[in-house]
Amino acid sequence: MSIPGTAFELPPENHESSPYTGYTRAHWEAVADGLLASAWRWSTPGCALLDLPGRPSRSGVRSDGLEGYARTFLAAAFRVAGAAGDDPHGWLERYARGLAAGTRTPGRDDAESWPLILDHDVQGQPMVESASVALGLRLTAPWLWKNLDTDVQDRAEAWLRGSLRHTPAPNNWYLFPYTVAGFLESVGRGDAETAAARQRALDLLEEWYRGDGWYADGDGRAFDHYNGWALHLYPVLDAHLAGDEESSARYGARLREHLDGFSLMFGADGAPVHFGRSLAYRFAASAAVGLGALTGHTPLTPGTSRRLASGSLRYFLEHGALDDDGLLSLGWHGPHEATLQTYSGPASPYWASKAFVSLLAPADHPLWTAREEPAPAEEADRVLALPAPGLLVQATRADGIVRLHNHGSDHVRPHEGEFAAEEDPHYGRQAYSTRTGPTALGNIPDNHLSVEVEGRGTVRRRVHPLGAGHGDGWGWAASWHRPVFVSGPPMVPGLRVESVTLVRGRYELRVHRVIGAPDGARVGHTGWATGPDEPLVSALHGLRGWDEGPEAVPAPGGTAYARWARVPRLTGRAGGTTVHVCLASLTAEPGPAPLAEAVADVRVDDDGVEVRWAHDAARFRVGFRPFGVSLLQ
Repeated sequence: MSIPGTAFELPPENHESSPYTGYTRAHWEAVADGLLASAWRWSTPGCALLDLPGRPSRSGVRSDGLEGYARTFLAAAFRVAGAAGDDPHGWLERYARGLAAGTRTPGRDDAESWPLILDHDVQGQPMVESASVALGLRLTAPWLWKNLDTDVQDRAEAWLRGSLRHTPAPNNWYLFPYTVAGFLESVGRGDAETAAARQRALDLLEEWYRGDGWYADGDGRAFDHYNGWALHLYPVLDAHLAGDEESSARYGARLREHLDGFSLMFGADGAPVHFGRSLAYRFAASAAVGLGALTGHTPLTPGTSRRLASGSLRYFLEHGALDDDGLLSLGWHGPHEATLQTYSGPASPYWASKAFVSLLAPADHPLWTAREEPAPAEEADRVLALPAPGLLVQATRADGIVRLHNHGSDHVRPHEGEFAAEEDPHYGRQAYSTRTGPTALGNIPDNHLSVEVEGRGTVRRRVHPLGAGHGDGWGWAASWHRPVFVSGPPMVPGLRVESVTLVRGRYELRVHRVIGAPDGARVGHTGWATGPDEPLVSALHGLRGWDEGPEAVPAPGGTAYARWARVPRLTGRAGGTTVHVCLASLTAEPGPAPLAEAVADVRVDDDGVEVRWAHDAARFRVGFRPFGVSLLQ
């Protein structure tokens, strides 16, 4: 079989062992080889840089070329190490040549030399790439490192030590020198400097671990896909490679707990939840799943693990992630500028290589020999509250959609104020899913509560969680934030929004209490952004506190899923303290019943909101003092 639009050829599908995806280990090897072959067409003569076509990142083309070398090396290393050194395409010979050429005169402005590793705020991207180079060398040491001339080994060590001697960004970057140090120690080149780099990273991990299997990406409350493809991946894989049982048990237990919830964040179509930054890494989202299967630190069966990982890989290959040259594009499906960050360059998507950690499991491993089993989102309707990160996961079996309600993750560091030149659509929206993406900047924001004063609307920056929980078939999460204006004065003193989401089935009851709004203010609330050609129904229905809508507002910039989208919106009056209640829904079921038929009665008082559902007369109380949701009958 071939992947549309590319020269990739894959083995025939095997629906006996893989009834959900048809993919086997041979498919993973073929994809790795195909990605590598396409990328290597753009190498420099000495193999030190892979200068992939496209607009450069803020770090410049030389750093981007190193990124191409390092991130593809990671895929090659997983591929060859997982095959016990079998390298039919000669990938390691190319990377050995590139290592020798790139480290000969680092920092020189010529055709091959690698840039120096400096502090994160001074063209610091090479520090990120040093970890991929180091991990690739560690994985392939018996076949690559041990066959290098001593002077090349010395030069490589000297370049890598730049990572240990410069300042990382205050987040997962501290795991890059940790990984470099781990490699140096594994080949007998460790010392006090490597030990200090490793201990520094592990100390920070302890501070960043918040529970429920989730690390914050730094000192703030950034919870996103970096939790799996970085904060779990590096320490657990390091312990596994070193045979360190104590560290493996400690960090592996956290990975197991993470996967218990994270495994629900893949839709029935294989897509991970579209949430957070660096989404151009795409199927790297399955790295934690493969790592858990490899190391045994997982609550998932091998068949479920393979279904999730292969489903994610297949999803992106079939949704245009590769361009006509077989290169991973900068985007989600195809190219999509709004998905990117300023650090994204042509080779950035190749951090997707982390998904190939699954190949470290040999062919006779249960990950590859067990029969595929359904993903958690395919088994039944599920609701899961994760109080530590402040997230609420809602999955519906009938349409395979997973929704993530965000009441705890943001991208504001503790030392930063809440002034916003613009909103952050990757974190600021209140809900994300496996079938929709946030609207682009300059368009109406989806899943958003805005307070409007004199025509100026607010955004949500720092998110303060107020709690989360779940029962049988239902769940809730709550948070508060200070609305920030992106133009004019940044804030209205005393203005505060408290938000609660209660989910049942496909329904989302959204309750907002706006406190301290000036007279004449208005509030606007939006639902899910969908395109006209998508088989999705996005609905929004006002229950209390709205006087207009819902109206469908166009978002011409579209989303990662649709070139053009529309967003349902409700508006109402505010001033002093007001409560606003609505129902939202996103579904792919044909002909869904109107939202107006879902709720029989709504009552609002000073302490909360009481809702009686129509189909079973169940009553829920959303409390304001203290925050929480309770089932009354």
